[in-house]
Amino acid sequence: MSRRVSLPGADELFRNTATLSAVPSSRENIEEMDAPVSTAPKLKNNTVRTTPRRRATAFDRAPSGREKHDEKITVYLSPDELYDLDQARLALRGDLGLAVDRGRIVRESLSIIIADLEAKGDQSIIARRLRGK
Repeated sequence: MSRRVSLPGADELFRNTATLSAVPSSRENIEEMDAPVSTAPKLKNNTVRTTPRRRATAFDRAPSGREKHDEKITVYLSPDELYDLDQARLALRGDLGLAVDRGRIVRESLSIIIADLEAKGDQSIIARRLRGK
Protein backbone atom coordinates (compact mmCIF):
# COMPACT_ATOMS: atom_id res chain seq x y z
CA MET A 1 0.00 0.00 0.00
CA SER A 2 1.36 3.36 -1.05
CA ARG A 3 1.61 6.17 1.49
CA ARG A 4 1.35 8.74 -1.26
CA VAL A 5 -1.53 11.19 -0.91
CA SER A 6 -3.91 11.55 -3.83
CA LEU A 7 -4.61 15.20 -4.61
CA PRO A 8 -7.12 16.69 -7.06
CA GLY A 9 -5.81 17.82 -10.43
CA ALA A 10 -5.43 21.41 -11.58
CA ASP A 11 -8.64 21.16 -13.64
CA GLU A 12 -10.62 20.37 -10.51
CA LEU A 13 -8.93 23.05 -8.40
CA PHE A 14 -9.25 25.84 -10.95
CA ARG A 15 -12.60 25.00 -12.52
CA ASN A 16 -14.98 27.77 -13.52
CA THR A 17 -17.71 28.14 -10.91
CA ALA A 18 -19.68 30.88 -12.71
CA THR A 19 -23.19 30.03 -13.81
CA LEU A 20 -23.86 29.68 -17.51
CA SER A 21 -26.14 32.73 -17.55
CA ALA A 22 -23.22 34.94 -16.52
CA VAL A 23 -21.10 33.84 -19.50
CA PRO A 24 -21.53 36.05 -22.58
CA SER A 25 -22.80 34.20 -25.64
CA SER A 26 -20.91 36.17 -28.30
CA ARG A 27 -18.01 38.50 -28.91
CA GLU A 28 -20.40 41.48 -29.04
CA ASN A 29 -21.56 40.80 -25.49
CA ILE A 30 -17.97 40.68 -24.31
CA GLU A 31 -17.27 44.06 -25.90
CA GLU A 32 -20.40 45.51 -24.28
CA MET A 33 -19.32 44.21 -20.88
CA ASP A 34 -15.85 45.76 -21.29
CA ALA A 35 -17.21 49.19 -22.29
CA PRO A 36 -16.93 51.75 -19.49
CA VAL A 37 -20.24 52.70 -17.94
CA SER A 38 -20.67 56.12 -16.36
CA THR A 39 -23.26 56.13 -13.60
CA ALA A 40 -22.14 59.36 -11.96
CA PRO A 41 -24.57 62.25 -12.24
CA LYS A 42 -23.51 65.10 -14.49
CA LEU A 43 -22.67 68.27 -12.56
CA LYS A 44 -23.08 71.75 -14.00
CA ASN A 45 -20.30 74.19 -13.18
CA ASN A 46 -19.26 72.24 -10.06
CA THR A 47 -22.66 72.68 -8.39
CA VAL A 48 -24.68 70.32 -6.29
CA ARG A 49 -26.15 67.33 -8.10
CA THR A 50 -29.39 67.94 -9.95
CA THR A 51 -30.56 64.35 -10.29
CA PRO A 52 -33.06 63.26 -7.67
CA ARG A 53 -31.73 61.13 -4.86
CA ARG A 54 -33.13 57.61 -4.68
CA ARG A 55 -35.24 57.19 -1.59
CA ALA A 56 -34.77 53.87 0.12
CA THR A 57 -37.73 51.98 1.47
CA ALA A 58 -37.68 50.01 4.69
CA PHE A 59 -37.05 46.90 2.60
CA ASP A 60 -33.97 48.48 0.98
CA ARG A 61 -32.61 49.56 4.34
CA ALA A 62 -32.36 45.99 5.67
CA PRO A 63 -28.69 45.05 6.12
CA SER A 64 -27.36 42.28 3.94
CA GLY A 65 -26.52 39.93 6.78
CA ARG A 66 -24.61 36.72 6.22
CA GLU A 67 -24.06 36.38 2.49
CA LYS A 68 -21.26 36.75 -0.03
CA HIS A 69 -20.42 40.38 -0.69
CA ASP A 70 -18.82 41.45 -3.96
CA GLU A 71 -17.95 45.02 -3.00
CA LYS A 72 -15.18 45.92 -0.60
CA ILE A 73 -13.81 48.99 1.13
CA THR A 74 -10.86 49.36 3.43
CA VAL A 75 -11.37 51.14 6.73
CA TYR A 76 -8.50 51.96 9.03
CA LEU A 77 -9.22 51.86 12.75
CA SER A 78 -7.22 52.95 15.74
CA PRO A 79 -6.27 50.21 18.20
CA ASP A 80 -8.94 51.51 20.60
CA GLU A 81 -11.65 51.44 17.92
CA LEU A 82 -10.73 47.90 16.92
CA TYR A 83 -10.73 46.87 20.57
CA ASP A 84 -14.20 48.40 21.03
CA LEU A 85 -15.47 46.58 17.94
CA ASP A 86 -14.14 43.27 19.23
CA GLN A 87 -15.61 43.94 22.67
CA ALA A 88 -19.00 44.59 21.06
CA ARG A 89 -18.70 41.32 19.13
CA LEU A 90 -17.83 39.42 22.30
CA ALA A 91 -20.65 41.10 24.24
CA LEU A 92 -23.16 40.17 21.54
CA ARG A 93 -21.90 36.61 21.63
CA GLY A 94 -21.58 36.24 25.41
CA ASP A 95 -24.55 38.23 26.66
CA LEU A 96 -27.04 37.74 23.84
CA GLY A 97 -25.89 34.50 22.22
CA LEU A 98 -25.45 36.15 18.80
CA ALA A 99 -22.43 34.77 16.95
CA VAL A 100 -21.73 37.62 14.52
CA ASP A 101 -18.51 38.77 12.91
CA ARG A 102 -17.09 42.29 12.87
CA GLY A 103 -18.22 42.89 9.30
CA ARG A 104 -21.82 42.11 10.20
CA ILE A 105 -21.68 44.54 13.12
CA VAL A 106 -20.30 47.25 10.81
CA ARG A 107 -22.98 46.59 8.14
CA GLU A 108 -25.77 46.68 10.75
CA SER A 109 -24.35 49.88 12.24
CA LEU A 110 -24.18 51.53 8.81
CA SER A 111 -27.78 50.58 8.13
CA ILE A 112 -28.91 52.15 11.41
CA ILE A 113 -26.87 55.34 10.93
CA ILE A 114 -27.99 55.86 7.32
CA ALA A 115 -31.66 55.31 8.23
CA ASP A 116 -31.29 57.86 11.07
CA LEU A 117 -29.65 60.34 8.69
CA GLU A 118 -32.46 60.00 6.15
CA ALA A 119 -35.15 60.28 8.82
CA LYS A 120 -33.73 63.17 10.88
CA GLY A 121 -31.33 64.89 8.48
CA ASP A 122 -29.54 67.72 10.28
CA GLN A 123 -30.56 66.36 13.68
CA SER A 124 -29.31 62.81 13.06
CA ILE A 125 -26.66 61.43 15.39
CA ILE A 126 -24.06 61.19 12.61
CA ALA A 127 -24.58 64.81 11.51
CA ARG A 128 -24.31 66.03 15.11
CA ARG A 129 -21.18 63.97 15.83
CA LEU A 130 -19.44 65.01 12.62
CA ARG A 131 -20.16 68.65 13.41
CA GLY A 132 -18.66 68.09 16.87
CA LYS A 133 -21.83 68.75 18.86
